[in-house]
Amino acid sequence: MASTSSTKAPADAGPQANTMWGGRFTAGPAEAMDAINPSIGFDRRLYAHDIIASKAHCEMLVRQGIVAPQDGEAIRDGLDTILREIEAGSFEFKTALEDIHMNVEARLKELIGEPAGRLHTARSRNDQVATDFRLWVRDAIDRLDTQARALQEALIDQAEAAADLVMPGYTHLQPAQPVTLGHHLMAYTEMFGRDRGRLADARRRMNECPLGAAALAGTSFPIDRDLTARTLGFDRPTANSMDSVADRDFALEVLSAGSILAMHMSRLAEELVMWCNDGFAFVELSDAFTTGSSIMPQKKNPDGAELVRGKAGRVIGALVTLLTVMKGLPMTYGKDMQEDKEPVFDACDTLELSLACLRGMVADMKPNAGNLRAATQKGFLTATDLADWLVRVLGMPFREAHHVTGRLVRAAEEAGCDLADLPLASMQAADARIDERIYDVLTVDRAAASRTSYGGTAPDNVRAAARAARERFL
Repeated sequence: MASTSSTKAPADAGPQANTMWGGRFTAGPAEAMDAINPSIGFDRRLYAHDIIASKAHCEMLVRQGIVAPQDGEAIRDGLDTILREIEAGSFEFKTALEDIHMNVEARLKELIGEPAGRLHTARSRNDQVATDFRLWVRDAIDRLDTQARALQEALIDQAEAAADLVMPGYTHLQPAQPVTLGHHLMAYTEMFGRDRGRLADARRRMNECPLGAAALAGTSFPIDRDLTARTLGFDRPTANSMDSVADRDFALEVLSAGSILAMHMSRLAEELVMWCNDGFAFVELSDAFTTGSSIMPQKKNPDGAELVRGKAGRVIGALVTLLTVMKGLPMTYGKDMQEDKEPVFDACDTLELSLACLRGMVADMKPNAGNLRAATQKGFLTATDLADWLVRVLGMPFREAHHVTGRLVRAAEEAGCDLADLPLASMQAADARIDERIYDVLTVDRAAASRTSYGGTAPDNVRAAARAARERFL
């Protein structure tokens, strides 16, 4: 794409410096205004959506008899030419024309002359940018959904393969109960499913077309807003012309859903960082997603995961940025709203990159079954199973069973052994009714396998959950 070129006119250039604004202005803008006012440096990304929306508007104007068919044909041909020029990198973006809308319109006039001026009939840049931006965000949601789906697929694949691999489950980052790695990974599958649901909800809510709201009050021309909405793939036109140009909820909703998605990715990335640490050594990442050290030759750093973790801040920051921009604006449009695009563009780019990187790491990781199992031998992970056995077999109230189990955990700590290694005599010292059957529940495999309640960690549950997740999400 061609680089931005400035055609700034000197401040004393007279009326020619403001041909965009007609006769109202006679002096050129201040130098600082020249720097702060243009948005073409970033809103050029809307070029395809601007041209698509302009063609839909033109088609409607012709059908309604507002623009002559021959002028409509010239406009459409000119817009097609501009699209080809931009995609070929030969289009000259001009800072003096401020934004993508005026750059396209000015080039259209160069190509077809007087008919170009008819395209802006019954619309304003206010409803034009609102439409273009909705179209871009809608496409971004679709891309994010595709990426999140791919991440879920990688998680499900790994979960099925790891359905039987026992590992510690943690609360407070302390060993709690035996789970399986497959169950752990399926938890993230559910998280990202909710993220996709939030994005889908935002897409449904935003799929209304502002085009035809004009500056803020609608138009006196006999336009057909239903036609332009259908042409652009919207469900319906927006219902209120003022809200149409004032609204940026659709962008805020995507940033909000994206912030939660980024937070979920950061949590998974943090676990990958921990799991790659020698203190855990639960999984290994290949060279594709790790880096070395410039001074320590033994290092293999999980930089991909660390960067995904770090980039969550950019996405959350984008949400705060746009909320702050919008919070004090009266109806309807203010130039402050030009600040809506950069945070959304950056956040969506960041989310797409993070999703692709995380998906690659999940698909790439190799679980270390031996280390996962070895970690279950610490922390008395079967203590809850012991308490449950006392309730189920001996009929103890759970609070009493909890107390007895606590005494047995203390006895094991003092003996320097696991619960399964305590002699029966030590068990019976806590409660004489305990017999040899207690040892059946003190292995981590049996403990995990016993959690057969819906949503539990039993390996058969994990396999069933993976099958169900494929149907729900993929």
